[in-house]
Amino acid sequence: MGANEGKSASELLPDQLDLPALRGAAAGCQACDLWRTGTQTVFGEGSPRADLMLVGEQPGDQEDLSGKPFVGPAGRLLDRALEEAGIDRGKVYVTNVVKHFKWTGRGKRRIHEKPNQAEISACSPWIKAEVEVLRPRLIVCLGATAGQAIIGPGFRVTKERGQVKRSLLGPPAVGTVHPSSILRAPDEESRHHAFQALVADLRAVAREV
Repeated sequence: MGANEGKSASELLPDQLDLPALRGAAAGCQACDLWRTGTQTVFGEGSPRADLMLVGEQPGDQEDLSGKPFVGPAGRLLDRALEEAGIDRGKVYVTNVVKHFKWTGRGKRRIHEKPNQAEISACSPWIKAEVEVLRPRLIVCLGATAGQAIIGPGFRVTKERGQVKRSLLGPPAVGTVHPSSILRAPDEESRHHAFQALVADLRAVAREV
């Protein structure tokens, strides 16, 4: 058994809360079983003075290998959407509710699998600490999992996207789609409309901050 296995993530939080200390502590997190199949913890990244915090569900395949959030296909699409919305990614902070990649094998491919509530709860001290350190003016929840973890279990992207809500973590939050959902759209026209809707949500976010 590893030194941190079976420990709650809250037990691993450093005494001095800052992003480098949190990142270092999270690297050894074994609060749930996802560390067994993930390559590494993928912690948040971005400006320590960010007014805007973007939160997704979990790292994907490329993020798991690189150790950086939102660097795969969905991350590149998010970069495009932020640019079109007039938001400088270098001035925001991006992270995920769950810090390890949950996947199932399909041949040689690793296919994303949705984290369950126990895994989300086990990882929640990290996102709470990130918010406490950053104190963003607004949190953008990318996708249903992030929205339900941060805004509340009743949140529905289809009904409440783009609306400023109270969050469970303090700062107000807005929910929108996860960029990966756009990549899964059935055809080019659908992807185009979904992308433009994401850009519109991000433009509204930019006006808020």
